[in-house]
Amino acid sequence: MADDEIKAEEIARLGERRTLSELSGLYFPELRIWKIIWKKFRIKQYEIHTDKIHAPQGVRMILLADLHGISYGKDNIRLTETIRKLAPDVILSAGDMAVRTETDTLVTACKLLTELAGDFPVYYALGNHEYKMSLSEEYRPYYAKYEKALKKASVHILRNGHESIVLKGERFCFWGLELPIEYYHKPRSPKLKKEVMEELIGKPEDTGMQILLAHNPKYGKTYFEWGADLILSGHYHGGVVRLSEHYGLSSPQYLLFPPFCCGDFHKGDQHMIVSAGLGEHTIPLRIHNPRELLVIDIKPSEKMK
Repeated sequence: MADDEIKAEEIARLGERRTLSELSGLYFPELRIWKIIWKKFRIKQYEIHTDKIHAPQGVRMILLADLHGISYGKDNIRLTETIRKLAPDVILSAGDMAVRTETDTLVTACKLLTELAGDFPVYYALGNHEYKMSLSEEYRPYYAKYEKALKKASVHILRNGHESIVLKGERFCFWGLELPIEYYHKPRSPKLKKEVMEELIGKPEDTGMQILLAHNPKYGKTYFEWGADLILSGHYHGGVVRLSEHYGLSSPQYLLFPPFCCGDFHKGDQHMIVSAGLGEHTIPLRIHNPRELLVIDIKPSEKMK
């Protein structure tokens, strides 16, 4: 195999290691059966009206978040078939597609995103799991192979960067925010100031719809202040125990009743949508809190028609 021909199987070979969690995906797939057979997800749809676009048919986006290596059927066939039927114009990921100490989950995520990138443009901002992998001396080589494979498949990985695309004649700019690790500390993490955020990714552009992929919703107020038209997050898994459309019990940072936990939030013409995620890790617990695939339809405002 040439050096630049990095495939998911090669990541799996890199993962022939010691821990049970890694071995379970590589040698004993029956031990991961709970990750493959028993999972269900719902389709959650949102519709946003904005004067930033004019195309009467609108633009459809799919958001993937917090998959954590879950497979809905062999090679995620139930998930990919559902996405194709929904016919999105673009697919976005708000991160945590893998589990940071389980290299086999990189294979699952890589296969899914690579397949989708063959049919749709895919933009991907990292979550804390991928980010911690990239920092770890032990797991960095596996993450590096994963990122290289995704880039070869034309997945756009946004690590404190942005890219623009024209969809249905409308310009969209996708931003990926990658916060330093201290912003994920438990139970306390620093406040995120707008000026710090601008140092990380710059300022939003003046033209086109500005869409921010920011894994951690804790800093929603700062994201609004930064100026995104649409903010897409995950991380909280719907609060584990879902209390209502917008409230859950806890966050991964042990915050009770965290703000911006799940659902849709608004500030004037700005919108923020937080996914409850497609998976979980360590303790597969969800109460009144279905896994979800988000469909977001962006349409012109009534005054633009």
